[in-house]
Amino acid sequence: MTLDWMPAADHLDLLADPVAKALVPGLRVAEIDPGLADTAAFCARYGVALEDSANCVIVAGKRGGETRYAAVMVLATDRADVNGVIRKWLDVRKVSFAPQAEAVALTGMEYGGITPLGLPEGWPVLVDENVTNRSFLVIGSGVRRSKLAISGADLVAATRGETLVLTL
Repeated sequence: MTLDWMPAADHLDLLADPVAKALVPGLRVAEIDPGLADTAAFCARYGVALEDSANCVIVAGKRGGETRYAAVMVLATDRADVNGVIRKWLDVRKVSFAPQAEAVALTGMEYGGITPLGLPEGWPVLVDENVTNRSFLVIGSGVRRSKLAISGADLVAATRGETLVLTL
């Protein structure tokens, strides 16, 4: 099955509300089977290489009673160094993946579709340098029934992301 990439601005119904409000020029969207939103199943079914797909994970750490959140973008082929680079960047003693219900409630997006576009104000977006090198990148759309296409460089610009070496 192939993907039909369309201008996202013309298909706001395929985006979570926070993502629709954070549109950037050139962003494309494709409708998918929501049962295939998880990266491995999506890539296998739609013929997208894992290295052309990036995952967004929400992490949380505490410092002085304050919870600090960040979105972390890594290629589907890589693992984020949560307890090393990300923990130090957030300046917390311990960091972990945000609980599913918390991530969904805070972002206004569906689990399995969370994306760095349209996140709450002030949340940093940490982007692994391998992501920035991709001219074509598939990411979540905020919902499980579609995916977005963007270049790594445009992703960093659109989110004011910080490029780091985030992988193990």
